Amino acid sequence: MTDVLNTGDLPLNKITGSLAVALKTDILFQYQRDWIDDDAIIKIAEKSRRTGLTFAEALDDVMSAVAETNAQNTYYLGSDKEMAKEFIDACAFWAQKLNMVMGQIEEGIFEDEDEDGTKKSINTFEIKFPHSGKKIVALSSNPRTLRGRQGNVVIDEAAFHDRLDEVLKAAMALTMWGGKIRIISTHNGVDNQFNTLITQARRGEKNYSVHHIPIDKALKHGLYQRICLMSGRDWSQEREDEWLKEQVNFYATKEAANEELYCIPSQGAGQYLSRRMRERALTKDFSVVRFKAPDDFETWTEEQRVSEVDKWCETHLLPLLEKLNPDLSHAFGEDFARKGDLSVFSVGEIAQDTRLDVPLIVELRNVTYDQQRQIMFYITERLPRLRGLAFDATGNGGYLAEAAMLKYGTEMVDCVHLSQAWYREWMPKLKDYFEMANIFLPKDQDVLDDLGQIKLKDGVPQIDKGKTTDTSGEKRHGDSAVSIAMLVRAAEMDGSAIEYTPLPDKHSSNNDSIYEDLGAYQGAGCW
Repeated sequence: MTDVLNTGDLPLNKITGSLAVALKTDILFQYQRDWIDDDAIIKIAEKSRRTGLTFAEALDDVMSAVAETNAQNTYYLGSDKEMAKEFIDACAFWAQKLNMVMGQIEEGIFEDEDEDGTKKSINTFEIKFPHSGKKIVALSSNPRTLRGRQGNVVIDEAAFHDRLDEVLKAAMALTMWGGKIRIISTHNGVDNQFNTLITQARRGEKNYSVHHIPIDKALKHGLYQRICLMSGRDWSQEREDEWLKEQVNFYATKEAANEELYCIPSQGAGQYLSRRMRERALTKDFSVVRFKAPDDFETWTEEQRVSEVDKWCETHLLPLLEKLNPDLSHAFGEDFARKGDLSVFSVGEIAQDTRLDVPLIVELRNVTYDQQRQIMFYITERLPRLRGLAFDATGNGGYLAEAAMLKYGTEMVDCVHLSQAWYREWMPKLKDYFEMANIFLPKDQDVLDDLGQIKLKDGVPQIDKGKTTDTSGEKRHGDSAVSIAMLVRAAEMDGSAIEYTPLPDKHSSNNDSIYEDLGAYQGAGCW
């Protein structure tokens, strides 16, 4: 390989021609050469494992850094430190084989910050090319690391980035001044954004170039022959077929092998509810109502907050609550958050045939504890034949759970401390509702996406810890999925339905202390 690639002391403007000759040899496979030759602004590769595409990308990035005209920086974003170091080593390999003058690999520190404000230091790796003044940098996968930079972006194993949407949003800005984006990955499920990008490109909705590199294509182009050459074995078609069979058999399921080797995204990828199953449950007849409090809301006087929320409830909630069927039983499910994530209230109406309709979901962002309590009681006091309420009582969620328990009693309220044991018991029951087409929800993109955040982890369906972004650009964490799971729990409670609830005096539920008679309920387990 060294002899073929040896360019001697050719000046930079001669290397391109010499490289073109080298690329016509067997050094790179045809699919690697096709990838390098593709000059699209945004190109995507769906590939089998270990087919060497990142290795080819490293060559392309080295050439971009030393180009005679329009040389570009390259910013590589992998999913971990090991990938970053491996990529930089590949770039150094190509630069050395092409006798390009480069600096030493430099390891640096990028000071980053988590969403909760926790500071952390992340390793970066960098190669500089003094002739052009350009560099190749392997960065953190945090999208903030791209802000204020210019050049090409490589997003490797994109389907496994926690916040691919944010990374892409940051990367797209670099194309305004000539930068290009290369997105490389194996698949991670049909609902993953990586697969969504490919689907949009193939439909013609996005002007992206897509390269399809399954294992059989890589073998056709000589992958196993190269493996034999490097390991000192003789190649034969029989040995290649046996090798492929062994690779497939390594995977626990055929679906996993298809995804990892043949670029066929799995229906699950750990996702508990398929997209088809979720979409089938959506209807335009139901509503999601959202309230985001002003940034300074907690500095308002209590009277101002109560008045503002009461007006909002009467305008946005009361017309929907008045449409509920007074002859049917109702249930209430809640997922709690104070800042960052959402508090979500789900209202369920249980039909005569046991179908669970969810005519109303309420999302609250940045709303104070007392006003969440105010809205919660505004809803629950107007639910006909209320039979059960289930609350996320984990941490600060115990506040609303206890308030409801003090008002409605322990037989009506389940204070849930989320755990693997709870998920193991109740997520299969939630799935039953979807599989039997026995639940109907508001037709809303954020609700659809939240339910997709239920993933299998160690065999237990639970909410994925990764953050997502909703249609308004705000952060989410599968919040409505938890609320809907709580609603299913509430709908199956055995508490006696409250036949009717007289409407209280205005604001009465807001002014009662939730700690009245607390001693009588210390054993209820809400905290």
